[in-house]
This record gives sequence, structure tokens and C-alpha cells, in this order.
Amino acid sequence: MRAWQVTELGEPDRVMRLAEDVAEPVARDGQVLVRVRAAAVNFPDALMVRGHYQVRPPLPFTPGVELCGEIADGPRRGERVLGTAAVPAGAFAEYALMDAAGAFPAPDALDDAEAAALHIAYQTAWFGLHRRAALRPGETLLVHAAAGGVGSAAVQLGKAAGATVIGVVGGPEKAAVARGLGADLVVDRHGEDFVAAVRAATGGRGADVVFDPVGGDAYTGSTKCIAFEGRILVVGFAGGTIPAPGLNHALVKNYAILGLHWGLYNAHDPAAVAHCHRELTALAAKGVVKPLVSARHPLAGAASAVQAVADGTTTGRLAIVP
Repeated sequence: MRAWQVTELGEPDRVMRLAEDVAEPVARDGQVLVRVRAAAVNFPDALMVRGHYQVRPPLPFTPGVELCGEIADGPRRGERVLGTAAVPAGAFAEYALMDAAGAFPAPDALDDAEAAALHIAYQTAWFGLHRRAALRPGETLLVHAAAGGVGSAAVQLGKAAGATVIGVVGGPEKAAVARGLGADLVVDRHGEDFVAAVRAATGGRGADVVFDPVGGDAYTGSTKCIAFEGRILVVGFAGGTIPAPGLNHALVKNYAILGLHWGLYNAHDPAAVAHCHRELTALAAKGVVKPLVSARHPLAGAASAVQAVADGTTTGRLAIVP
């Protein structure tokens, strides 16, 4: 089969190689072999290829952590499913492996590329907003990188929860995307001060919940426009800088700093992950949730797609369709 291989760590467009004769992976107990119908590109794919991710598969490996596929054998043969791939037999290939318990039914309301993009980003946003930050109807939600993969999910789920959503983006193209996703106010950080914009939009009160996958200056600015009893949700550090928060500031302003590592729920509370999938499927059926797939690439374009996500030049999600 055709599959992308990483034999050394580095930048995706340099170290990823498309091989034509890789052996199909063999499912172990508790796994299923799936024919990949579409794979979504995630920032962790780039981190894994660079060797910067918390999971470091042995070389060589096939990257691609998220997919929609068709189970190829066993009692569930032919079932259309979505979820995470069992790297090193990742999703940037014609066939991949998945843990059977984490192969969830793909929603009928979504096509293959949309279904592939539903799992990680939307589960992350759902757990962050509902389980960690307890977002309530009528509250103000500030979303950084609102046109990106996980940010776009947070915008849609924030609106679905009845929040007023303020999206922060970088550039006019991304601003248009965030507005199209339903954000009530969009701030282009290249030309506007999002702190002042949030204060103005909330009458000086600030945002009740901040969804921050960026870190660095985004986090620092968020502490200046967080509301009384607000919650700052730390999702990632796509900006490249990990903040060192002043806990005295959290004390005197009475706000909470919440961490979210969604992957831990798969180990500690898998029933909650399954429940979240049912919630997301219902929202997709209503048309409330629909992943923004901004581009669909053939398998041969996977390396350049991963590099584009690594460089932060994309909006929404990129999908690989073998």
C-alpha cells in the first residue's frame, strides 16, 4: 500500500516520504484495520514529525492521528467510523489501525473529510468549554485563533451553548472565516488591540471564559480582560511560547486558570469521550456543528499540508483524501 513514512525527525516537507510498497498494518487484539477514507491534518502531526510531541513513536512511522475510515475486516467490516489512528500505523496511508473501542460511528450528516475533522478538535473544544470551564448561556467567550482547527470548533460550540463569542484572528482572510463560523465579534490582532475590544464589547466587565490554544501574548492579554470569576482555558501553545502565569494576579482578580489535555480522558474516562461523541453527532445532525474543511488534498499532498499547518498559514482544517 501507499503510505507516508518518517525515517528521521525534522520539518514535515523535508523528512516525510511517500512510499509505494509499505506492508498493510496488522491489527492486534483490541484493534481494527481500516481503509482510510479521509485523514484530517492536526498540529500534533507536525509536532510528532519534528519530535516535539509527548508521544514519540519509533522510527520509521506513518503520521496522521485523525481519520474517517471503513473497517476492513472482522464483525464490524464495512462500518464507517472516525477517531484516532494507532500510530505508528497512522492515517496518512491507504490503510491504518485504530483501537476498536475508539472507532466511533461517523455521523451521516458529515462527509468523509468533515467526519475526519470532527473528533480531536471538537472533542477538545467540547471538553474545554463544558467539562473544564462550565460555559453557561449568556456568558462571553473569547476564542484565540478562532479561524484555526480547534478555535473554529470552539466558536461553533460556544454559539451552540448560547454564549456571545468574540474571536481573535490574524489577518482579514481569517477574520472573514471567523465571522462565517458565527462569531459575534471578530478582532484582527494585526491591527487591533483585542484587550480593548473585549473590554468595550463587555462594558468593561471582560470575558467570562477564554479559550487559548496559542499561549504567549494571547495568554498575557487575556489576563487583562478576564471577568470576575472568569476562567482561562489553556489548550496549547501554538504561538511557540509557554506562559509563566503570575498566580498573585489570578488571586487578586479572582479568576481561574484551567488546563486541558483531552487525550487523558481516553485513559481516565473513556465513557465521557463516548458521551461527547454522541453530543457532537446530535449537533451535526441539527446542522449546528460542521467542521470547516478549507482544502482537500490527495495522499501525495500530505507533507505540504502538514507543513502548512505547522507554519500557521491555514484556516479551518485540511483533509487528506487517498
